[in-house]
Amino acid sequence: MSKEDTDFFSPNGKTVLLVEDDGTIAEEIAAELTARGFKVLHEATGNAGLEAALRLEADIMVVDRLLPGLDGLSVIETMRQQGIRMPVLVLSALSAVDDRVTGLKAGGDDYLTKPFAIEELVARIEALLRRPDDTRSTKLHLGPIDMDLIERRVWRDGREIELLPREFRLLEYLMRRPGQVLTRSMLLEDVWQYRFIPRTNLVDVHIGKLRRKIDGPGEEPLIESIRGTGFRLRVPD
Repeated sequence: MSKEDTDFFSPNGKTVLLVEDDGTIAEEIAAELTARGFKVLHEATGNAGLEAALRLEADIMVVDRLLPGLDGLSVIETMRQQGIRMPVLVLSALSAVDDRVTGLKAGGDDYLTKPFAIEELVARIEALLRRPDDTRSTKLHLGPIDMDLIERRVWRDGREIELLPREFRLLEYLMRRPGQVLTRSMLLEDVWQYRFIPRTNLVDVHIGKLRRKIDGPGEEPLIESIRGTGFRLRVPD
């Protein structure tokens, strides 16, 4: 490792290797992460990103799926073949379920579609960094709820719950933020990708449908309404 590489790292902060060819998006991500105390190394091509991943000891990689030269999935596959286990968040404009599955099967740990809210990007990075170093889970677990992010399936105490795509995305968002009060504006921006806040009861309608599916007869309700604010997924005792 060169002196330049050594100077780049800080013993007090986490290092993010960002591989993104869109300069505007890369600048926005780097600015936000830097403001939150992360160290950011940016590369604009797949080849340069792979070289940096092999050479540097970053804590996490954020990589665009479509890159000049080597594409993002090839970067991840090569890293895994080389035994590099750092978590990887894939960014992509491709939002179909099959595209998500392909990204995760290539070795990615999470998949975020563009356009995205920067707060969600940061939350997903922090969630990946909290995982134990020896696991790369594609599943979420909270109390009685289990979620398979690849198969897009959900269970409560072993009972499978059939969810529509938006309901699945809403529950995933809640499960990644247990105990946190989530406002209707946050949900509209991050789950529905609205860049303006319309006058609508859309969130309440979907929360109601989700409750009816995940709370069976006699089961303890998991989603709390916070009057005048929003909703919270309870953290089971």
